[in-house]
Amino acid sequence: MAHPATAKPLQLAWADEFDGPAGGAPDQNKWSYEPGNGSNGWGNHELQAYTTKPENVSTNGAGQLVITARKENSGVQCWNGQPCQYTSGKLITKRTQTWTYGKVEARMKLPTGKGIWPAFWMLGANIDQVGWPQCGEIDIMENIGSVPGTVHGTIHGPGYSGAGGIGGTVQTADGRPFHEGFHTFAVEWSPNKIVWTMDGRVYQTRTPADLGGRQWVFDHPFYLILNLAVGGDWPGSPDGSTRFPQQLLVDWVRVHQG
Repeated sequence: MAHPATAKPLQLAWADEFDGPAGGAPDQNKWSYEPGNGSNGWGNHELQAYTTKPENVSTNGAGQLVITARKENSGVQCWNGQPCQYTSGKLITKRTQTWTYGKVEARMKLPTGKGIWPAFWMLGANIDQVGWPQCGEIDIMENIGSVPGTVHGTIHGPGYSGAGGIGGTVQTADGRPFHEGFHTFAVEWSPNKIVWTMDGRVYQTRTPADLGGRQWVFDHPFYLILNLAVGGDWPGSPDGSTRFPQQLLVDWVRVHQG
């Protein structure tokens, strides 16, 4: 009697548990920094300068990565020609590790406040050859700090980028804002399919059928990004209600593959 094929269970392929000492640097074999204010405020008119300082990116000795946004003169010129008045951190795996398909997840506690913009996301590793958005972008988790109870999952590609990205949103099961506790954000990424979950609950699935004939650009290697932006076209600028410093706490990041 023939038996139906069963899917192989996913195996842990890569992880960072952030077990370094208080004030320690992230593992340089896994992450590298992307400092500065980038082109046009990283393409979004953002107001922070990313640094390599432990005051902005470090482990805390309790098994977590801490990315801290601070209100201070960065000494770096912003896209608007003025000194950036905020510092923060951005880590990427572009130079160390890329993946095609798998379950990509992180357990995080988010910051809050107007103009605060944490993100856990992926970019196509071919970005230097084909540019954005042709390389593809998978946003596993983005949050606008002025809307603390909602996170976004989105894909961007040619003809559906920026405000035209295709995505969905999710709230916590108990309705509490995301800065009050840790939550696990993930995508399960396979050929022609991406599924988003929050705390194990599926809230969105995307396939080429969702693109209206536009190109699906997600079947090749991608790298991971963790960052905490300040300001920009989407969240707007901080105001008098925004408290600094703000911290994105990352308990772990894991990639499982089959």
